[in-house]
Amino acid sequence: MEYVRALGAELERESRLHELKPRTIYAGGGTPSLLGKDALRLLRELLEEHLDLSAVEEFDLEANPRTFDEAKASVLHEIGVTRMSLGVQSWIPSELEVLGRDHSPDEAEEAFEILRASGIPRLSLDLMFSVPGQTKESWAESLERTLSLDPGHVSAYNLTYEEDTEFLERLRKGEFSEDENLDADLYLLAEKTLGKAGFEHYEISNYARSGQRSLHNASYWEGCDYLGLGAGATSTIDGIRWTNRPDTPAYVAAGTAGMVPDRESETLDRDAVFLERLALGLRRVEGIDRGLLEGRPSSLAAASMLESEGLLEGAKDDRLNLTSKGRLVVDPIVVELSGD
Repeated sequence: MEYVRALGAELERESRLHELKPRTIYAGGGTPSLLGKDALRLLRELLEEHLDLSAVEEFDLEANPRTFDEAKASVLHEIGVTRMSLGVQSWIPSELEVLGRDHSPDEAEEAFEILRASGIPRLSLDLMFSVPGQTKESWAESLERTLSLDPGHVSAYNLTYEEDTEFLERLRKGEFSEDENLDADLYLLAEKTLGKAGFEHYEISNYARSGQRSLHNASYWEGCDYLGLGAGATSTIDGIRWTNRPDTPAYVAAGTAGMVPDRESETLDRDAVFLERLALGLRRVEGIDRGLLEGRPSSLAAASMLESEGLLEGAKDDRLNLTSKGRLVVDPIVVELSGD
């Protein structure tokens, strides 16, 4: 409850500085489904108090399968949540153990059915591939069990080894290994399986049935301004980006004392905005406007080269899009097009 009150204090301050009329609201970057029922109701009250909610089209919330029951799901529906992203990650017990997940496949399925019965209209299942020990057969099994539940949206993320994580330490010790060819096979298997089932592959890691795209994520990919609240949250408004320090006790203490959370801030220059629009735009099926590269001869030359290699389409048209082959190597393509 104290954390939600701290969120309210930050929101109140920001509402005095900016006109806040959001199109989407997203509760995530952690496990907001851990909040109790009273805390969730308080969160809704604070949003109504400090935001103009008249334009909201989507209220999305991330959930762990073991953090709610029928009663809490009912409260989520009550406070206006319209979309839930359920972090299943895998339907294979051994893979869940490697990922450190505390739910079983059956518990995840039960959680999904609870959400469906609650009346929340749009449900997404989040999966992970390239999990250590995962095979093409086990990935196919996870995809098929996902489809058997008939979600409107599926996110399929490639496991990455990030700094200061146990996964990276185990990779360095040789306990885990990376296989780029297997990664590509698993990615293409998801694309084929979900596509055959009627899902649109509208972003590198995201698949949706008609009308089921994530509106909130689309706003990031389109370069819209956004306000982030909470410990570790990032905001970008009018070319200024700031990030709260990821220290929850310090964040709550600042909110209780009526102080601004400890944060870092930067002004995004022209090159930073260009690189971000390039990287995020190419991930989407719509691609980027070719005009983004105008005035950058090296970027235009790189686009022509990438098209000749079958990685990019539309080098001489209005839009630039990655091919299926290109989506496998999006990061190196961004580097090429950036001119770095």
